[in-house]
Amino acid sequence: MSIFQPKYLPQKTLPKTLLLTLAATAALAACKPDAEAPAAPQPAAEPTAPAAFAFKDAIDPADFAEHVRVLASDEFEGRAPGTPGEEKTVEYLKAQFERMGLKPGNGDSYFQTVPMMETTADESTTLTIDVKGTPRTLKFGTDMVIGTRTGQPEVKVDASDLVFVGYGVDAPEQKWNDYAGVDVKGKTVVMLVNDPGFHANDQTLFDGKRMTYYGRWTYKFEEAGRKGAAAALIIHDTEGASYGWDVVKNSWSGAQYDLRAADDPAPRIPLQGWITGEQAKTLFADAGLDLDALRAAANKRGFKAVPLPAKASITLKSTTAEKESRNVLALLPGTSAPDDTIVYMAHWDHLGKHPDEAGDNIYNGAVDNATGVAGILEIAGQFAKNPPKRSVLFAAVTLEESGLLGSKYYVAHPSVPLDRTVGVINLDAMSVVGRSRDFTVVGMGNSELEDVLKPIADKQGRKLVEESNPAGGYYFRSDHFNFAKAGVPALYTDGGTDLIEGGTAAGEAAGKDYNENRYHKPGDEYDPATWKFDGTMEDLTAVYDVGAALANGDTWPNWYAGNPFRAAREAMMAAKQSAAPAPTAAPAK
Repeated sequence: MSIFQPKYLPQKTLPKTLLLTLAATAALAACKPDAEAPAAPQPAAEPTAPAAFAFKDAIDPADFAEHVRVLASDEFEGRAPGTPGEEKTVEYLKAQFERMGLKPGNGDSYFQTVPMMETTADESTTLTIDVKGTPRTLKFGTDMVIGTRTGQPEVKVDASDLVFVGYGVDAPEQKWNDYAGVDVKGKTVVMLVNDPGFHANDQTLFDGKRMTYYGRWTYKFEEAGRKGAAAALIIHDTEGASYGWDVVKNSWSGAQYDLRAADDPAPRIPLQGWITGEQAKTLFADAGLDLDALRAAANKRGFKAVPLPAKASITLKSTTAEKESRNVLALLPGTSAPDDTIVYMAHWDHLGKHPDEAGDNIYNGAVDNATGVAGILEIAGQFAKNPPKRSVLFAAVTLEESGLLGSKYYVAHPSVPLDRTVGVINLDAMSVVGRSRDFTVVGMGNSELEDVLKPIADKQGRKLVEESNPAGGYYFRSDHFNFAKAGVPALYTDGGTDLIEGGTAAGEAAGKDYNENRYHKPGDEYDPATWKFDGTMEDLTAVYDVGAALANGDTWPNWYAGNPFRAAREAMMAAKQSAAPAPTAAPAK
């Protein structure tokens, strides 16, 4: 992974002080920044008109720096969705795309409205688990966390049978099904985090220590929903999750954002949450079972789900509200194959202002992710100068920090059909510490897009490497993942760690400094005195070249054999082929 891309949180949520500020798009359109009374005195800032800077047509370090400077300025207030910062951000992006001559990417509009649900669970809620007639009460935050994605103000489960389903995985290409032979409809499933083979460090099962799609908690809840379960609980362990219980508790507390059920095709289980490892061990012991022994059994082929002599009951009350934000979409039509499209994407949102904090209370998000947005703007300018055969769509999406919601909405409502989308390239938190001998491919080994990248990296004299902690599942924590789940091959690259100046030690030190002092903190600010753009330009050139090779060619990269997303892509393309009109026969002579 990139030294600037920790993505530690299991689910990103906006700060509690900002949650009430999200408003409908109509209200956003009526907002006048000058009329907003700031929560705390801020330095005056002159608005930056796009024409005030002489942008070049090529990828250029000064252009890149100017985009970051503007987007990460205090004037943009941390780019929180639903605030004046959103209005300034999306209007700036629209103006830049218009300057380049790109067309609106959503019909006749540069904007795509993203409706969402805000759900705040009552944290006084308790979960009662009755084991052999003896009830045990689990408290929210201390012993468990739980929520709903249904949008309902009250969801109730009464005396639901508990079933331990191992890792909760049904992976046909792995010949693995933890749900085989068991009906979990209306029941509460309890499962382990990560993949089969992780805790046993068995490289013959899935990818061993490297997390796959099936190890992510989001997949596990969706699969439980597909199987008809009433509730699902993941047993937390720090090693398997790559984060401690405090991260789970904090991320599931307060308001949570999701798409409306009508806008999201993914299955939804009525109740989903986590239980601490300590509580789970006690629960299993009370049921006469050994959790450690079951964990070992779940790491072996042929594992069978184990019913527990226990029943779960809970009534979860939540407050809900519908709100909106916007994606920004711009299209460069292809010259000869305009129906085929390559997508470049980056999330524009960050964490906004925290009025209740003393001192600097603007979370500017310079690296995360003004750099990624600046990157796709620079690539757009380069393409606009020399339009390719195929079309190129540039998507600056919202609500990444709240759970990848902007990209999720786009995938459910694409402006370009997914079966006409050749591939996706995602920029999220670019490196600004100088050139490197390596180039990180997050989730390396996923798709044939890497085959396009490799000779490009070779020409730069760089080695492709995987992220530093593949067990963390970082490929599944940024916006391209929603395309991947739908079957569209997606490439997620980041700067390398083996720096030309200082080697790996310097790269690791820079990453540690950023992660500890600036990541998701007010200190993530544009710093022209220390930032180095030579490596950033090399990274941008590489991913531009990948897109240019695709856009000027006719290939359709696929996922590598054995990848969990390959079946969805092949089904998508087969359906497109069968729907194509049959060729007209030549007239008889």
